[in-house]
Amino acid sequence: MNFDFYEPVHIVFGAGKVDTIGDYAKKYGKKALIVTGRSSAKKSGLYDRVKDALKAEGIDSVLFDEVRQNPLTTTAQKGADMAKAEGCELVVALGGGSIMDCAKSIAFLAVNDGDINDYIFGRKVSDEALPMILVPTTCGTGSEGNGFAVLTNPDTGDKKSLRTSAIIAKVSIVDPQCMMTMPKHVLASVGFDALCHCMEAYTANNAQPFTDALSLMGIRYIVESLVPLYEGSQDEDLWDKMTLAATIGGMVIGQAGVTLAHGMEHPASGLKDIVHGQGLACLTPSVIEATMCPKYGDIAKIFGTDDLVQAIKDLIVKLELPTKLSDLGLEEKDIDWMSENCMKVSAGNLVNTPVKVDIDLVHKLYQKAM
Repeated sequence: MNFDFYEPVHIVFGAGKVDTIGDYAKKYGKKALIVTGRSSAKKSGLYDRVKDALKAEGIDSVLFDEVRQNPLTTTAQKGADMAKAEGCELVVALGGGSIMDCAKSIAFLAVNDGDINDYIFGRKVSDEALPMILVPTTCGTGSEGNGFAVLTNPDTGDKKSLRTSAIIAKVSIVDPQCMMTMPKHVLASVGFDALCHCMEAYTANNAQPFTDALSLMGIRYIVESLVPLYEGSQDEDLWDKMTLAATIGGMVIGQAGVTLAHGMEHPASGLKDIVHGQGLACLTPSVIEATMCPKYGDIAKIFGTDDLVQAIKDLIVKLELPTKLSDLGLEEKDIDWMSENCMKVSAGNLVNTPVKVDIDLVHKLYQKAM
């Protein structure tokens, strides 16, 4: 048995913990760039709450609120330019995966010259970035727990991760109370993404004992909590479990990686800007069926069945997620481009899948998901 496990992020978990952000931020500088989406952090009051907590510790802040779903490389560059112009010494992200990923990329670009696509494709490397504090407001991507940042190049449609330990947060404040303002359709998609992270990390060729144990824990917590929360439960224990499972999902993919379902979803959302978790819902049942391995049996047991594919389909129905890529605006004519792009941007994910994957299988699965 041989493996490496390196997970240096400092997780601060618990209800109300977001109010302690100033205590952690003051170690890293006197001026912060706060990265958010257009409105949700402001509407919920989280932005003012964090800004005031920073100010109480003598930290000034400026706001960058231009991040959208499936963040663009150009948006990250714009944010980095603002960070440099304003003399920011740290970056604080308030939001879901798109916002955290963009904030990580901003922190990276603020101290690294050149085109971020060169770093994404490995033509350049760097282990430097501004220090970051991440505050997730959705329990899905787990970006608070790893050194990945997924961006889309608007010129090519390539959706691919910047991967470097430089963008692992100095502190991630994971406060379940910050999740409770999510609309239910957002919870459905991000919760399904978290489940896929744990399932894919568990079945990945790069899986190892620590990620296996954590992945199974994450899957169990999601099975127990996601549907009741979607149906309206406000049980704090269930919110704790769902929130922790999402962070676990981010941590395990940071070590073991993702596999074919994520590898195929990225071209779809890179092309059509679809919701990531919805794309995964359309692809995952067929992908599991085509990549079946003994470890899927362990996951099926957590669902209380011996038919995992049907259990996942039933979950998708309960969460009212789409089941066909065509429902998301994708067409048969897009399959060739997506298949070729998958082989380009997701090569590592395909190699990490427990069965051999070639372009013919990818093409066939896209057709089946239509």
